[in-house]
Amino acid sequence: MPTVDELLERASEWIDSYWNADHLRRTLDWLLVLAPDARGHLRLAALTHDMERAFPGPDSPVADARRPIPDPDYERQHQERSARIVAKWLRQQGAEPGLIQRVRALIEVHEEGGWPEADLLQAADSLSFLETNVELFVGYAREGKHHYTPERVRERMTYMYERIRLPQARELARPLYQAALARIDEFVAHEASRVGGESAR
Repeated sequence: MPTVDELLERASEWIDSYWNADHLRRTLDWLLVLAPDARGHLRLAALTHDMERAFPGPDSPVADARRPIPDPDYERQHQERSARIVAKWLRQQGAEPGLIQRVRALIEVHEEGGWPEADLLQAADSLSFLETNVELFVGYAREGKHHYTPERVRERMTYMYERIRLPQARELARPLYQAALARIDEFVAHEASRVGGESAR
């Protein structure tokens, strides 16, 4: 039966195929800033919590910024699908059943938290999101992907900041959140300038 450290090493290789693996790695990094003694199941959950997005399929939840932020249905489907995929992978690795259940339970609530370890995971997820995903969402606004507009991107960043329950994590997130809003403002100003320049021709 593999140790937690062995599973973390294997998970680090497994997530390489995910296009947003940097977000997962930084979630683990932020978790260890918030809780240096975080137990193995929490570290594994941090490193793998979004892996359903690496395996699109007919049951993949579909993001749509025309729906509320947060979108409870989307988040529930995302959490549950990720939990199933990660639990299956852990079983394939020969992980201990109790460990698999603890990881699964955390991933199933990583968007909402609800108890101390789950709140740590949620906070680390938000910190990483505000650090690594701003350009991704600005790109969504530029392309209109998932029906995102700059205003909806701003709402998403605000939600990811305000959902953090832990005071220490909120303090760490504040400059990241402010930088995210500044980047959105910069994008809006650039787009207005570009459109104005084109209409003047």
